[in-house]
Amino acid sequence: MRNPGIMICGHGSRDEDAVREFLSLRAGLERLLPDHDVDSGFLEFARPTISEGLDALRERGASDILALPAMLFAAAHVKNDIPALLNDYQASNAGVSIRFGRELGVTPALLQAAGARIQDAMREAGDHVAPHETLLLLVGRGASDPDANANVVKVMRLLWEGLGMGWGEVAYSGVTFPLTAPALEHAVRLGFPRIVVFPWFLFTGVLVKRIHAAVDAAAAQYPQVEFVKAKYFCDHPLILQTFVERAREIDAGDNAMNCQLCKYRAAMPGFEGEVGLPQESHHHHVEGIGTGAAHSHGHDHEHEKSPPSGRIVSRETIGEHRNGQFPPSRRNVSYETIDEHQNGHAHGHGHEHEHDHGHGHGHDHGRPPYPHAAHPLGPVSMENPAAKKQE
Repeated sequence: MRNPGIMICGHGSRDEDAVREFLSLRAGLERLLPDHDVDSGFLEFARPTISEGLDALRERGASDILALPAMLFAAAHVKNDIPALLNDYQASNAGVSIRFGRELGVTPALLQAAGARIQDAMREAGDHVAPHETLLLLVGRGASDPDANANVVKVMRLLWEGLGMGWGEVAYSGVTFPLTAPALEHAVRLGFPRIVVFPWFLFTGVLVKRIHAAVDAAAAQYPQVEFVKAKYFCDHPLILQTFVERAREIDAGDNAMNCQLCKYRAAMPGFEGEVGLPQESHHHHVEGIGTGAAHSHGHDHEHEKSPPSGRIVSRETIGEHRNGQFPPSRRNVSYETIDEHQNGHAHGHGHEHEHDHGHGHGHDHGRPPYPHAAHPLGPVSMENPAAKKQE
């Protein structure tokens, strides 16, 4: 029996360095999975799109495909956008079976990789400041999903305690609060002679460069403090190995996410109105724009494909946990285990555009607004001149 094809689903970026790093990770996975046909695509801002990557696998004969989200935590992209695109693709291509994996998550391997990055940065900066005299600032992506944001705090505490750091704080690059700049100001007031900043990111890009710009600005403003920038994950061997494990989980049927604190399933404080919202993608307007064809598979990319509908494509057994929340007009098409996170429950979007578009038109997607969008330490309330220069 032929091994399944593997589709790596990336976020995408206008930053060419980010795309190159993503493709380097893909090349590493091809080396680790020589018996599988590996391809990749982006949700937005880069080519090929996820659909184009799936086209390439299908044209090479892959009918059973394992889709791996290149995402650290499960927020709207993992819970809604990518599954909806995969659902739509499978419904439009008879004979193709797509099984979706879970996010990288909080694992000992990722903590070891992060710890190595942080220790490498401190070693390069010199041993004149002890770990217990050093503050760790861990910067996450930031989402309108409180479960994903809480995971940033969890990994910070695990690293703080495991590395014996003097103190730990968190910040976020966008959507939620606190942003990097106010978090750095707060950290300086705690009086530690050294602050190590670690972006909990897979790749570089606009957001990581924005984080670095905030660190540079703080270093200029507070010369009495030593600021150290630790490298993000990139293609660390333990990251690659985690992707391999996620693929094996799908094949074993053990790829279900932890849904206990999912805002689409449980009434989380501040997000009660989002329980049971329908799963749909709103990224068709930015599919493929940005950096151009990183690798084109030979497709003609001058014209955008027709946008996916983002409708739910479900199997008959999946309705057991949805409690009738989906309208009966939605089609019921068998697709095996395309989104194990659903466990039969609906997901809404509601992420207040968790990325930076940089183009001038508005986006009214009918999503619930992020309840703390106007928080004084959040992106709506604060101006960030350094960030604007990056756009």
